[in-house]
Amino acid sequence: MLEKHRDTLDQALEAIRSRAYWSPHPEHPKAYGAASGKEGSLGAEEGQAAFDALRGTRFELPGQPGTDGWTATESSPYGLGMGIEYPHPDPDRLLPAMRLAMPAWREAGPEARAAVCLEILARISARTHEFAHAVMHTSGQAFMMAFQAGGPHAQDRGMEAVAYAYVEQVRTPDAADWSKPQGKRDPLNLSKQFTAVGRGISLLIGCNTFPTWNGYPGLFASLATGNPVLVKPHPRAVLPLALTVRIAREVLHEAGFDPNLVALAAEREGEGLAKELAVRPEVRIIDYTGSTAFGEWLETHARQAQVYTEKAGVNTVVIDSTDDYRGMLGNLAFSLSLYSGQMCTTPQNLLIPRDGISTDDGDKSYDEVVADLAGAVGKLLGDDARANALLGAIVNPQVGERIDAAGSLGEVALASRSVTNPDFPGATVRTPVIIKLESAKPDAEAVYLSECFGPVSFAVAVESTPDAVALLRHTVREKGAMTVGAYTTSPDMERLIEDACLEECAQLSLNLTGGVYVNQTAAFSDFHGSGGNPAANAALVDGAFVSNRFRTVEVRRPA
Repeated sequence: MLEKHRDTLDQALEAIRSRAYWSPHPEHPKAYGAASGKEGSLGAEEGQAAFDALRGTRFELPGQPGTDGWTATESSPYGLGMGIEYPHPDPDRLLPAMRLAMPAWREAGPEARAAVCLEILARISARTHEFAHAVMHTSGQAFMMAFQAGGPHAQDRGMEAVAYAYVEQVRTPDAADWSKPQGKRDPLNLSKQFTAVGRGISLLIGCNTFPTWNGYPGLFASLATGNPVLVKPHPRAVLPLALTVRIAREVLHEAGFDPNLVALAAEREGEGLAKELAVRPEVRIIDYTGSTAFGEWLETHARQAQVYTEKAGVNTVVIDSTDDYRGMLGNLAFSLSLYSGQMCTTPQNLLIPRDGISTDDGDKSYDEVVADLAGAVGKLLGDDARANALLGAIVNPQVGERIDAAGSLGEVALASRSVTNPDFPGATVRTPVIIKLESAKPDAEAVYLSECFGPVSFAVAVESTPDAVALLRHTVREKGAMTVGAYTTSPDMERLIEDACLEECAQLSLNLTGGVYVNQTAAFSDFHGSGGNPAANAALVDGAFVSNRFRTVEVRRPA
């Protein structure tokens, strides 16, 4: 495995250094299967068949200890029957077995651990078509998004974590000879050894919407730094992470390591297993993506563990001016529509000066900008086939309830409509809703300063662009933001916005009008979140995300 993956690791290390575009995982479905030339690579029909074969079965994990029963909690947002049963763990038996796997994994060293992780990712990549269906029917993503975001983009993020983990561990040499002169006396000579030692069991608490994309960074960062990983998926999105665990266990076994370095903890309906596991003394690292309430509970109560959280935030776009009005509208329409706004990076608040903005198409009033944006969304999603391909399905009933309730929050600029999916009649597909609000009204602030997860956005009228920036600062400071967007042709306003994001520690995208969107980030180049505002306490992926998952232990001997 070292020989097989050395070049890939070197390229990943160069990519995180240069921040240039690079990916070893093809985005196009036709790159897989027999034509790929890779052993075990599944084509479209094979991936579909592999997924279908899993439905209605027990998902076995040979050799995983501590199974005390079986549980099935998934239902496809597309209405497809799942019926997959997963092993339910007894933590008192499983966690000690995982700890026993640590010594040999520690002794393997950073390079061998990286090679094993890259082999796991390579085998996951070969089965991207199978994973795409698994992600689609647990998250509600449309197939192409599930294929790309749940496949190559997630794999890129996992590999990025491996690269950062390797860099941080080899920063200190394995050994050093130390000699301190003593004048006329003999020097003091010591032989020193330095070993990267994992903190302990790492608990990955998966999310419903992006089980692999959000899960792989923490999983591979912990595994590559010497820690066993217990994967606790979201009860509605178990399959993508269960497949990951099965592949990881197979690779570890083949490489001569204990497969219990990676294990699955599927919970029963309403069990709350994450709370129980999070405070176990064996658990020393936690990765979590989800609600602010549970993220804060973990940060408060899991005191024995290093906790990495990505929680809710209120993403904001400041619209001051543009030299490509149609491009701006099209870019924003796509960002609001993609996966029905069920992304942690989807814009929610659009801050627009009440007196309007200047554009290459003439001055536009606030009302005109909002109406034109509503028109752009309507045009983008006017064809039902294209709408289904972009929107996917509503992931849970709570999102649908927010869409239905949005009309009571303010003036409706764009109403949501239901779209029929001919391939999956049981899917709930809804287009975005845009609500007009006045920032000056006392009751409006409570609306736009609360995250409204799903395809609901607020066009907030503000006095001026400086007032918009002040509101942006307040929003990021109090509620957090994973992304900030802005449109301006003024160098002064650009600097004002940039300063606000630097000081409030929020990732900023300026004047996007083409095929790059504020709610998309590229591994090896873009940071997802900053770790510097309430939306997340870590960034995917930087050195800080991996460096506290291990400690360097020194052994000194007389030379």
